[in-house]
Amino acid sequence: MVRLLTIISLFICIILCSSSTSAQLRRNYYANICPNVEKIVLEAVTLKFQQTFVTVPSVIRLFLHDCFVQGCDASVIVASTSRNKAEKDHPDNLSLAGDGFDTVIKAKAAVDKIPSCRNRVSCADILAMATRDVIALAGGPPYTVELGRFDGLRSNAADVNGNLPQPTFNLNQLNAMFGRNNLTQDDMIALSACHTVGFSHCSKFSNRIYSFSRQNPVDPTLDKEYVAQLQSMCPKKVDPTIAIDMDPTTPRIFDNAYFKNLKNGKGLFTSDQVLFTDRRSRPTVNTWAKKPLTFNNAFIQAITKLGRVGVKTAKNGNIRFDCGRFN
Repeated sequence: MVRLLTIISLFICIILCSSSTSAQLRRNYYANICPNVEKIVLEAVTLKFQQTFVTVPSVIRLFLHDCFVQGCDASVIVASTSRNKAEKDHPDNLSLAGDGFDTVIKAKAAVDKIPSCRNRVSCADILAMATRDVIALAGGPPYTVELGRFDGLRSNAADVNGNLPQPTFNLNQLNAMFGRNNLTQDDMIALSACHTVGFSHCSKFSNRIYSFSRQNPVDPTLDKEYVAQLQSMCPKKVDPTIAIDMDPTTPRIFDNAYFKNLKNGKGLFTSDQVLFTDRRSRPTVNTWAKKPLTFNNAFIQAITKLGRVGVKTAKNGNIRFDCGRFN
C-alpha cells in the first residue's frame, strides 16, 4: 500500500511539475517588462534575413537542436571553455550554421539597447521568437509564440548523445525520439517539414545514391531523375563543405512542397522518405500534400508543443547577459 501511494504521489508530482513549467509560458509574458520586445526581435531578424536567406533554416535548426537537448533553454548557443565542451561542439551540432547563432546574438543586443529591457529577456525566448519570425519571412504560417522561458545553467556535449534525430532513422526511431518530448507522430511529421527550407552536406545522404546495399547501390525509393541530379551535385569525391537544398522544388519557401516531394520519391534523407514509404505515416503525407492549410495548423500546434519542452524557471535557470556564456 505504501509503495502504491508513493508511485501515485510521484505520478502526481510529474504532472504538476510539467504543468507548472508550461503554465509560466504565456503570450503576453513581457507586456510589463519589455512591451516592444517582439517588434525589436522581428526588426533584427528581418535585417539578418535580408542579408542572407541561410538565416531561415539556420535559426529553425538551432531551435530544434536546442529543444531536443535539455529543453528549450538556449543551451546550444553557449560556447565551450577549457573546462567544458558545450553542446554546440558535439559532432551532431558542428553543422549548425553560424548565421543562426548570429541572429540570436544580434537580436539580444537590440533588445538590451533598450534600458528597460536590458537583461530582462532570455536568450531562449529570443530564439523562440526568431524561429517564429524566420518561418513567417519565408512564407510559412504566422503564429503567436509563448514566452517566459529562462536560460539553462548547463551545456555539455555529452548530453547531445542519442537525443537528436538522425537522417537514417526509420519511423519507429523517429516516433520514439519525438515521443520522449511529448510529441506525437503527427507532430513529428509536421516538424520534419522544416526541411522544406533546409540544406544538407552530401555526406549525410551519399550512401543513398552510391552504396545503399549490395543489391541496390542506389536507394530504390528515390526518384531516378532526382538521383541523377543529386549525383551531379554530389560526386563521390565531393568537397565536404558543399551543401545542397533539401527541397528541390521550392527551397526558399516554407510550404507543403515537402510532402509533395516525398510522394515523388524526392525525400533527401531516409528519415524523410520513410514518412511516405511507411504505411502508418503515408496518409498524413498524402493529406498535407493536398491541404496546405491543414498542414499549417498542424505545424503551428507541433512547434508550439516543442517550445514547451524542458522549460526552465527562475528556480533552475536565469537570464544570460551574454547568450554565448553563463553569467
